Amino acid sequence: MLFLVGVFVVFGSVVTGYLMHHGQMGVLWQPNEFVIIIGAAIGSFIISNPKDTIMDSLKGLKCLFKGKPYNKKHYLQALCLLFFIFKLMKTKGSLAIEAHIDNPHESELFKKYPLILHDHHVTDFICDCLRLLVMGVADHYQIEDMIDRDMEVHHHEGLTAAGAVTNMGDAMPALGIVAAVLGVITTMKSISEPPEVLGGLIAAALVGTFTGVLLSYGIIAPIGSFMSKFTEAQGVFLRCIKSGLISHLQGNSPTISVEYIRKTMPMHERPGFKEVEAELNKE
Repeated sequence: MLFLVGVFVVFGSVVTGYLMHHGQMGVLWQPNEFVIIIGAAIGSFIISNPKDTIMDSLKGLKCLFKGKPYNKKHYLQALCLLFFIFKLMKTKGSLAIEAHIDNPHESELFKKYPLILHDHHVTDFICDCLRLLVMGVADHYQIEDMIDRDMEVHHHEGLTAAGAVTNMGDAMPALGIVAAVLGVITTMKSISEPPEVLGGLIAAALVGTFTGVLLSYGIIAPIGSFMSKFTEAQGVFLRCIKSGLISHLQGNSPTISVEYIRKTMPMHERPGFKEVEAELNKE
């Protein structure tokens, strides 16, 4: 929702300021300029990125309407899920969770926390990490290294997609100049026309530069920046889960391991100790 608000503010401010200068809106409507700029931008985006990055970038646009990947409820459900997983492993051993991680969508434990279960990446991340314990990997340094590698791959792919969008935004001003130059070339063919005709042609050409700069710094580059922040927020969530897993491997009780997770959470989403305790007591 904030994305739409931002777009409205950007275009609303520009149009309002233009009208305050007694500008004519009809002059800004130059479809030929838009075709050149947007078409060339899409083409350069396709040329500069492999298919996987293009698809990841398109999928990543959905994040614009989510605001942030995880809120306080997500963090609270993650805390509760991991607490009961750790408790089960402490009381019945690592093999007790094998059925849960092999098929989490059929697990009564995972079903209690739908926000986590419906996020396939987080669910897979938790199950893959726990599977290492079931397989008998006991060295927490080794497991931490494996987890870090997994997180690095996810982080790199997310930033690559965001970087592709940002690079397209960086190209927009130059493509706007291309459209403007083509407009000037067309204008030069009409050099013998009266000043009022030439003025209109030059104004139309300059719309290309205006459009390229506006789309770059007002829309495309901010989208790339937001996608980067979205990826960073996803990484923070995974790091919280990682801290709890490592704490459990070091022999801490489920309560201590969950507290490690809570202390790693961002302040805006971090539930209070009493809040976590009350949620756990409900189960």
